[in-house]
Amino acid sequence: MSLRDFAAYLGVSDRTVSNWEGGGASYQPRAESQAVLDTALGRASDDAKARFATALGANGGGPPVDAGIGVISHKFLPVFIGVDRARRLRAHMTPGAGAEWLESSAARVDHPEAKECILHVFACGVAVFRLVQPHEPASLTELAVWRYRSYATDLPWAREKLRDLLEEDHSRVPNPEYVLSLYWLTSSPWTGGAYDTALRLLSTPSVLVDRGAPGGPVPLDGSVEETLLATGFDHPDIVSFGVRGVSTGYAGWSGVAYASLSRERSLAVDELVTCELTVQALRCFTRQIQQMIEDGQDPSMPEQYGWRFLRAAYSRLTTARAQETAQHVLMREAIMKTSGLAERLRAAQDALRDGVG
Repeated sequence: MSLRDFAAYLGVSDRTVSNWEGGGASYQPRAESQAVLDTALGRASDDAKARFATALGANGGGPPVDAGIGVISHKFLPVFIGVDRARRLRAHMTPGAGAEWLESSAARVDHPEAKECILHVFACGVAVFRLVQPHEPASLTELAVWRYRSYATDLPWAREKLRDLLEEDHSRVPNPEYVLSLYWLTSSPWTGGAYDTALRLLSTPSVLVDRGAPGGPVPLDGSVEETLLATGFDHPDIVSFGVRGVSTGYAGWSGVAYASLSRERSLAVDELVTCELTVQALRCFTRQIQQMIEDGQDPSMPEQYGWRFLRAAYSRLTTARAQETAQHVLMREAIMKTSGLAERLRAAQDALRDGVG
């Protein structure tokens, strides 16, 4: 692009771009300018990113190469329990530090295997178990098998835990329906293209596992992982939200994978966790409305969590805020797109509004 075209593309003045160029390689843009540039690079094509890396003499990078794989797994198990049950549980919990518009409380609970397990209960009637489990698997395939096999025990465990906390008959306690995984990569044996491919596989691990095997998920032949790491892997449902030289991040339908390359400039794990908690809570909430419709009921919610609540949630999750960093915006957009939450919020909003009419 010409200087003028590039300035227009970024939404800055011609003079600003001239100052960048005139300052040379040692010039450091202001924080707000760097955020604009990070956003532009994050949204650029893979070809443009590759040319940018070549111009810097870089290969895309990654965390320091280590002897093995190190990941911290965060699992999210949401379940709709209703506003009344949520109120009962929250009376004995610590108010959450999340968004004020989506009021919540949290408490630690015991889990037989997780290093840490936190139950987040939202005032709108959703409970989300978050399991934190560090792992050092021998391969991505081994991690994928553990992921799917552990789901089979995590889901009934969550229901039993809810039964105990609510002190209700087993038949009345709702079932968590799914698990969403977030992986924070802390160390890896990969470099270059294999490193980038590994992050993609972390976000979409089903290609490494036979999930329909008798007796439960089993690993595919080890050569599958080796071939994919050597030749590359992509999927149309994977959305990138990393910024080259700062972080690598991918969101998929069933999971999110992230690695920090520059601790000072990348996202913090709490930012990813908070975003996923919000998205998974609202996805579960809208699923309950959809289930009412499918069961032949007229969908209804308490007035404070009706269609206006969903309209406000849609606006907050799809509109960039002045205080958000460019990376946070990219992360939120990627998670929203792969979760399908925006469409669910609109559909649920319409259903509740029609019910009122």
